Amino acid sequence: MKLIYAGTPAFAAAALTAILAAGHEVTLVLTQPDRPAGRGMQPTPSAVKTLALAHGLSIYQPERLKDPASHEPIRAAVAAGAELMVVAAYGLILPPAVLDLPPRGCLNIHASLLPRWRGAAPIQRAIEAGDAQTGITLMQMDAGLDTGAMLLRESLPIAADDTAASLHDKLAAQGARLITQALADLDALAPTPQPEAGVTYAAKILKSEAALDWRQAAETLARQIRAFDPFPGATARIDDSTLKIWRAEALAADTVAAAAATEQPPPGSILSADAAGVVVACGSGNLRLEELQKSGGKRLPAREFLAGFALPPGARFHADTD
Repeated sequence: MKLIYAGTPAFAAAALTAILAAGHEVTLVLTQPDRPAGRGMQPTPSAVKTLALAHGLSIYQPERLKDPASHEPIRAAVAAGAELMVVAAYGLILPPAVLDLPPRGCLNIHASLLPRWRGAAPIQRAIEAGDAQTGITLMQMDAGLDTGAMLLRESLPIAADDTAASLHDKLAAQGARLITQALADLDALAPTPQPEAGVTYAAKILKSEAALDWRQAAETLARQIRAFDPFPGATARIDDSTLKIWRAEALAADTVAAAAATEQPPPGSILSADAAGVVVACGSGNLRLEELQKSGGKRLPAREFLAGFALPPGARFHADTD
């Protein structure tokens, strides 16, 4: 099949790789413009652009697609025989005029079990919410935000130690497999409207959400830390320093009970600090910090981190998110 492909990050590159390996002809690749990245903040191509260049594919990088003139390369690809557009984490809104161009419409690879977690950050929000499972939904795109009819849907369990990074990789592989399966049997897939019940929205992750609020339950903070790895990274402030917390564990109930034999100190208080981790009092329960990073430093296990940065029992992390 001749296809147009629209995507930007590594999640989308995995699906494009599978589509090319399956023998489909991608006549045009849409991806976001090069963005500043790295220490030098130099313009850097997206993962999808890098892959497209390696395969000698035609690339189009519009800033937006509101102007009808910006649709011309897509019209040309359709005129040259492209039947369908596949979209995965593209990052730009496709207006109805674009959705209507391919004869067989636009098919989106979405990293959740729709209608749960429509929107920009379904992987992170699923972990943050404590969901037991997520998955991939292939849907026909319409003018709404991830509201189109579903063609294929497959679940995936969320492991207790999954971070946004590890779950991303699992879902990227699942999405790549499902899109090639769908393209091989497209005529046999029956569109199913999304149910009205169970709709949730996965808002974009903001850096302002990174600060840990120690007044929250330990379980809640542990999920936040996993959900924000690798971006933006959960942060904790102590004195004049801001640390990043990359791995933590909410302590078992019996451990918490033993630690609470005396009156529970205020949230953010450091109860102990040793090779196993830094135990911090929370609004409910205690959290053991197992991997930390100081500004300008590397991610380190607690044993190595504490050798160069003192976190003595009795000291206290800021308990608010100011």
